Amino acid sequence: MLTKKTYIIAAGLCLITIALATNACKKDADFVPTGCDDIDPNNPTEGCGTPTPYNLEVPFRFPQPPPTPNNPLTVEGIALGRKLFYETKLSANNTQSCASCHAQTFGFTDNGQKFSLGIDGIPGSRNAMAIINLAWAKDLFWDGRAKTLEEQAYAPVTNPIEMHNTWPNAVATLQADPEYPDLFCKAFGTKTIDSVLVIKAIAQFERTLISHNSKFDRVLRGEDVFTPQESAGLNLFNTDRDFNNNIMGADCFHCHGGIDPMTGFGNVLFHDNQFHNNGLDNTFQDSGLYNYTKNPADIGKFKTTTLRNLVFTAPYMHDGRFATIDEVIDFYSSGLKNSPTIDPLMKNVAFGGVQLGPMEKANLKAFLLTLTDSSFIQNPAFSDPN
Repeated sequence: MLTKKTYIIAAGLCLITIALATNACKKDADFVPTGCDDIDPNNPTEGCGTPTPYNLEVPFRFPQPPPTPNNPLTVEGIALGRKLFYETKLSANNTQSCASCHAQTFGFTDNGQKFSLGIDGIPGSRNAMAIINLAWAKDLFWDGRAKTLEEQAYAPVTNPIEMHNTWPNAVATLQADPEYPDLFCKAFGTKTIDSVLVIKAIAQFERTLISHNSKFDRVLRGEDVFTPQESAGLNLFNTDRDFNNNIMGADCFHCHGGIDPMTGFGNVLFHDNQFHNNGLDNTFQDSGLYNYTKNPADIGKFKTTTLRNLVFTAPYMHDGRFATIDEVIDFYSSGLKNSPTIDPLMKNVAFGGVQLGPMEKANLKAFLLTLTDSSFIQNPAFSDPN
């Protein structure tokens, strides 16, 4: 039940949003006010009301997501963001949306493609990352150049290889649409659309894309049990590989989180929100994190991605070089390459990797498959509302 204090806070946030948005046509530096003549500049908030606060349900054993005080979740904001996520009018030729490269049936990756094609048919240079459990994410993109989901959502519209549009054009198109002014009115308290509100809405929707109903999750909740093979794979996943001391795990947990099989506590996101040179190459055509930081120690470092829903998100790595889960396991087993910035966690690089045997590989794969959440890719709340 919402308290009187909660309503006061929500109303205050709405008033602040209205005050900022009223002058959006004048103050948004990247938005040339095209189409604003259709809005009464003296009354762009007429009939807007107050958006409904949305309580993001945190799944079992998940941590609390970081707060977003500058973009609180609302029912209306999420609904608008969902519509915008599938909106092709954001692209210059009205053919592509966010969902074009982040398809739900592929775990919100690009339909099994190694590289995405923009509206002009030009391929990108990196594999489209999965949009899964991003309410807990930071430092987005493979090179970490976006600190927040809002920053991430801003870039594709103007990227010349992707949607190849301008924000003034995209906003003018939305402003002229018969539906969008009223939807922004309900979500943000103003009928005047600007780029800031567009990306806020998309980010709100993306924060609801939570995957938490895999077999792994059901086991944690006491609703299912691992097979002996899956349990053996989990043990490999959680155990170091130290040939000197005869410790014979698969050494996955350092970057992808370790789960205590007895208590279930650990990193259920299956990524560490960090960047690593994981031994893909001796030299790098794509320098990864270095492109953003310009720190030579970051050459070849890329964002650790989640292992959840691997079945749907192939191909793998920043350049999509591995087509199957088996190829990824083979790489970490015997394909590591040394370089000056290789992560110390890749301590078995001298052996080419952790040197898993055929049964160990099968067991590890069996556990990784328990991270598959079919309900996530079928959830109607995440699908195209149009």
